[in-house]
Parts: sequence; structure tokens; C-alpha cells
Amino acid sequence: MFDSIRNHKKYLMGFLLILIIPSFVLFGIQGFTRYTQHGETVASVDGHDISKADWDQEHRVEAQRLRQKAPNIDPKLLDSDLARYATLERMVRDRVLSAAVQKDNLYTSDQRLARALQQDPTIAALRKPDGSLDVERYTQLAARQGLTPEGFEARVRTDLSLQQVLGAVQSSGFAPSAVAQVSLNAYFERREVRVLSLAAKDFAAKVSPTAAEIEQFYKDNQNLFQAPEQIDAEYVVLDTNELAKGISLPEDDLKAYYKENVSRFSGDEERRASHILLNAPTTMPAAEREKVKTKAQALLEQVRKAPDTFAAVAKANSQDTGSASKGGDLEFFGRGAMVKPFEDVVFGMKKGEISNLVETEFGYHIVQLTDIKAPKQKSFEEMRPQIEADLKKQQAQKRFAESADAFGNMVYEQGESLKPAADHFKLDIKTVKGLTRQPVPGAGVLSNERLLGALFAPESVKSKKNTEAIETGSGQMTAARVVNYLPARTLPLAEVSEAVRSRLVAQRSAQMAKEEGARKLAAFKSGGDGGAMPASVVVSRDNLQNLAPQVVKAALSADPKQVPGWVGVDLGDQGYAVVKLEKVLPRANPAPKNQEVQQYAQWWDSAEAQAHYEALKQRFKVKILVPEPKQ
Repeated sequence: MFDSIRNHKKYLMGFLLILIIPSFVLFGIQGFTRYTQHGETVASVDGHDISKADWDQEHRVEAQRLRQKAPNIDPKLLDSDLARYATLERMVRDRVLSAAVQKDNLYTSDQRLARALQQDPTIAALRKPDGSLDVERYTQLAARQGLTPEGFEARVRTDLSLQQVLGAVQSSGFAPSAVAQVSLNAYFERREVRVLSLAAKDFAAKVSPTAAEIEQFYKDNQNLFQAPEQIDAEYVVLDTNELAKGISLPEDDLKAYYKENVSRFSGDEERRASHILLNAPTTMPAAEREKVKTKAQALLEQVRKAPDTFAAVAKANSQDTGSASKGGDLEFFGRGAMVKPFEDVVFGMKKGEISNLVETEFGYHIVQLTDIKAPKQKSFEEMRPQIEADLKKQQAQKRFAESADAFGNMVYEQGESLKPAADHFKLDIKTVKGLTRQPVPGAGVLSNERLLGALFAPESVKSKKNTEAIETGSGQMTAARVVNYLPARTLPLAEVSEAVRSRLVAQRSAQMAKEEGARKLAAFKSGGDGGAMPASVVVSRDNLQNLAPQVVKAALSADPKQVPGWVGVDLGDQGYAVVKLEKVLPRANPAPKNQEVQQYAQWWDSAEAQAHYEALKQRFKVKILVPEPKQ
């Protein structure tokens, strides 16, 4: 057959051209490129779409970043609808700000970029004693973020450009002290009140519904007495931990890994140092800082001439109150315990050596390294269990990365059954009965909201085909299929009669509480004796006094001109409250005035920046096509 195709390839090519050219005429090149785009559109910014594939990829990166930052974080939090929606909102925000940068030409000049890099404390710590930049360490800093130095600078430039969009608005906010005080005083104002609560449960004994009333309530509210839809399903899990169990490691590999990592296994080195500190915070005027530096230089020359006097000089001159009395001794510490410029100097010194002046945010330090504590080296046998676990984890992660795409493709391409994937990857097919849409804590992968959503999707229920392979945890993918589906149904009255009666009693009890509350409120307003009211309490927005939020809100929302007075508060199923407003009191324990006004100005700045962002969303015709999940 292939010989025939090769011998007649000219005719075949002509035939294909006849088919393809009219298609280009009718649909254009864009019509064909649409077939290469994966997933539906989930959002649009300035006419540019964000696809579901883009969203999924971005969320995977974000979830991985958060896992590295907080290894103990619950995977269910990262995979929740709220977390995924937050990722989409951030993607939209980034694209809105990028569009504003492009349309308004808010680009960052080379001079501004250089100034920002010079002022960055992280980069300042990379400078050598002569003030020049340590290029090797700068390259390492960029590499730790997966970037070249040029890429790192490009990202900083982009960030600076994006900051201009909202930064100009946020930094221009203005909140006069008088306006701030009026707003804050009103918000934190207090009210002295008496509250009579009429709880619905206290009226329950007075409600005795008949069988006919219970039946009628059941008929009128059948939606309240439904069994949820359920499915029986089967599923397979590709999991790093399971892959690790099937891995055996040669003895030579374990020993080689031990030799390469023995220093890491043994722990971190600690160093002991003494220092002399002369305070010179960055807020100090430059002239005064220079005087402090001159004094520090003189002390440095003094202790270098007589190193044995370091402790005495520290006691007499150091302004670090915590260590001066001990001759400047800081005791043993490891990396990460001190500010970086100080740490870098200490861990680059030899025992007994005295440093040059070290400048930090606190001032000028003179450092003497007094001791080095090298960690005790652990034997191979001591570390064998950890080495084996580390290597198995590494190999399992590698196998998982190699298998994930193939696993996803197989459950999709052979969608009628999970058996081919289970056989190929040596996985067990697990089953579950009576699964509902509501996640059950502790149910493993079956508590994953995305997996449940995929199983209960109309297409999955109808076709009973495999779901896509879904990431249900770190290093874990799951595919499932519906075996049997039981739709939601109304439970018969005989099964739920007690629940029906309880709901009816609760409803009537709440109604009786409201009627009694309204009657008492009317009587009090008409001059009735309010002496039976409970003792007065003082409430505010930051002190609810164990009262229902609706009660406090009603008390604080009442017109001060109507105090003293009365208000009634409907508490829904909980009953009713009668509130006597007795006094309007000023706020208690206000913070220092300048601090308050500054905080209020920050709130105002944030509100204006958010308002500007909302305006930009309208300008760039933002559309988010995914419904926002409920809290």
C-alpha cells in the first residue's frame, strides 16, 4: 500500500490541495488555528482571551510555589474553587495592569531601573568591601529564581512599570485630619443599651402541630426533604508515594549519595562572634551617620592593635544593650539568625579574625569571630533510612513526571474503562458507593472538589466515560468514572416525619417570638414599664458583648437624635430582640492621633487604588466567564 502512495504522490498532493485551498478561502487561517487552542475561554482582557488551559497551568505553578513555601499546607486548600478563582483574578489583574502600561506608555527607564536595583537591600548585601557588585553572587541570586541576570532585571523592570499604574493613585491620596477624625469617631462610637431577647426555642413547648399540619408542611416544602443525588464510581490514583514503594535501590547508590551529601546530613555549622555596634539607623541624617562611621573606624583601629581588649572596648562603647555587658558576645548562631550583611561577613571569617566595618540597617558593626562549631558527622548506617527515603522520593517524583502525561492521555483516549491505565501503570481500581457532591473530610482523593465536580458533570453521568486526569494533591493524579447514578429524590414522609415536625415547630416558634417581641416593643414605645429589661451594656463595633451582630448593628445605626428610644430586631430563625437605646457614648481608648490619621489615609489610598483598578477593568472590557464561588 505504501508503495502505491509513493508512486502516486503527485496525484495525492494535488487532491489534498483541492480539499485544503477552498477551506482556507471559506474559513481563513484563523479558523484552523482555533483547532490548536486548548480549552474554552474563561476570561477576556482588552480583547485577549485567557483559556482554561492557561488558567490550569498558572494555577499549577502557583500551587507548586505555595507548596514549596509552606510544605505542610493542606492540598485541598490549594485545589479548592476559591483558590483557583483567586489565581484567575490575579491573572486578570496582571493583564489589566500590563494593558495600562502599554496603552499609557508607562515604561521604566534604564536610570530608574538602575536606581531601584541599587536601593534593593538584597542586592546591596552582594556588594564587596570596595563597593563593587559581586557578579558571581548576583548571578546565583538570579539563578535561584530560574533566571539569568538579564531576565531578573527584565522582571524588575516589568514590576516597576506595573507599579506605576496604581502607585500614582495610591500615593496621591489625601485624608485631612479633621475628616479622618469624624469618620473614625463615628465608626467607633459606643451605645449603652438594654436588650431583651425572645429566643424562638423558648416558645417551642407551646407548638403542637397536628398530623394534617405536618403533612401539609411536607407537601409545601418538599425541596427541604430530598436525598441528594448519588453515584457509584470507580477510580485509579497515580501517586508518588505508591510509586516509591516499588523502587529498590542498589547499595552503591546509597553510599554514593551519602558521600555527596554527608555535610548536609550532619547539620549546619554554627559560629560564635562578638561585636561592637554604634547605632546609625538609615533615617539618621547623612552628616550624623558619617560622624558615627568615623568613630567606629577609630574603634576598629584600636581593637586591631590590641585584639585582646575587644571585650573591654565593647563593654565601654557598644550600643547593643543586649550584648555590651557581655563584652559584645552574641553566643553561637547559625545562618538566618542575623541580618544578611552581618551574617555574610561572619561566615566568611577565620577564627580570631576582626572584620572591617559592617554596615547594616542598625548602624556600624565591628565583628570578632571567636569560635566555630562544626557539626558532628553522622555515619552511613545512621543516615541510611533517610538516604533511602530521599532517593526513593526523588526517583518516584521522576517516574511520576514521566508518567503523568501518558496517564492523562490513556484515561482520555481509552475513555470507556480505567482498566487499560490501571494495567499499564500497575494501579488498583478502587470503588466507592453512594458518593455525593459534598466533599467528606478525610476521604482522601474523594474529598477533592474538582474530582467530584468532574464526576457529577452531566457528560460524565450520561456517558459514564473516564474523567480527565485531575491533580488531587502534590505528586498525585486521579481519574474516575461513574458506574451508577441515582438522581436526587424526595424522601417519603414516613422517613422524614420527625424532621418535618422539627422544622414546622422551629418555624412557628420563631413566628411566635417575633409576634411577642413586636407586642412588647409597641407597649414600651407607648410608655410601658421598661424596668424589667436586663441590665445595660455598652456595645461598639469592636465589642459586641456576646450579642447578635444584627442587634449591635441596629443599635449603632439608630439616629443619635432618637436616643433614648426603642428598636426591634428580627433575628430570623433565632427569634426577636427588643433594644432600649439609653446613651450615645464617645469612643474609648483611641490610638495616638497621628497614627490613626496615617492608618485612615492608608485605607483611603487603598480604596482609591481599588476604584481606579475597577475603572481600568471597564476601560479594558474585562470579562470573567467563570462564576465566583461562594465563600
